[in-house]
Amino acid sequence: MNKVHFIPAVALALAGAAYPAMPDLPDMPVRWTPDSISSPGYEATPTFSPDGRSMLFLSASKSFTDWRIMESRCIDGQWSAPYSPEFAANPPVIEADPGMTPDGRGLYFLSARHDPKGEDFDIYFARREGDEWSDPVRLPAPVNSPEAELLPRVDAEGTLYFGSSRAGGYGQGDIYIARRDGNGRWQVANAGPPISTGANEYEAEISRDGRTMVVVADRGSRSHLYLFRKPKEAWIEAGRIPSRDDVFQVGPLLSPRAEKLLFAQAEPDRSGEIFLIDLLPGSREAWPPKC
Repeated sequence: MNKVHFIPAVALALAGAAYPAMPDLPDMPVRWTPDSISSPGYEATPTFSPDGRSMLFLSASKSFTDWRIMESRCIDGQWSAPYSPEFAANPPVIEADPGMTPDGRGLYFLSARHDPKGEDFDIYFARREGDEWSDPVRLPAPVNSPEAELLPRVDAEGTLYFGSSRAGGYGQGDIYIARRDGNGRWQVANAGPPISTGANEYEAEISRDGRTMVVVADRGSRSHLYLFRKPKEAWIEAGRIPSRDDVFQVGPLLSPRAEKLLFAQAEPDRSGEIFLIDLLPGSREAWPPKC
């Protein structure tokens, strides 16, 4: 799967049946995007520093193309106008899906800076010391592959989750889990059923404790969000997260306690926006960070 071509097709062409909402979730999500970063384009995949003073996100055109990573800082009680962080490549290089590590010292993201055609997304990593970012490093195989990798996210133990359409999977795209061995080398495995199936699973957000996952999957209509829980050793699907049936959803981000969720979907008068929903009815978790 190539995200550069796949996502616009989801946005503009796919239509079909809806899937049932989860019975234990509250009302539909509400728009959260701060006015200072909202634009006529598409805002998605937010991620926050642990102190809540910095937010990185994907900024795209209205048709969800030409992706860039932008940053906004909480200054004097409001989010600043977005700017390009120092590690980001200059246009026309396409970059997307920033994901801060739980300790705030690193950032995984997608970039096509290595591909002259600008079509192959690979996972890169940049370290942060204070306000300074290191030069990004492209992760080696078997994390990256000849196909596009999508939405890199890590749990508190440093386990990396991402989507890929590489050969040998269950469907068009699957979710993969990567861990470092005792020698520091990456070991990668398919998440397997019920997460990876014959459908197209291509993004996965993981909770810090590794027991809640939100998967973006196209099950034959368009891409929606599905919740998975791991109460013991096996993953169990809990159902579809309430959202609009007529548009796709992408870029999920769980709160630290996995009680709330941010994600992106289209809104008629503002293109793509970031929305918020409680996964735990009545949650009092103070999140997203207030500025």
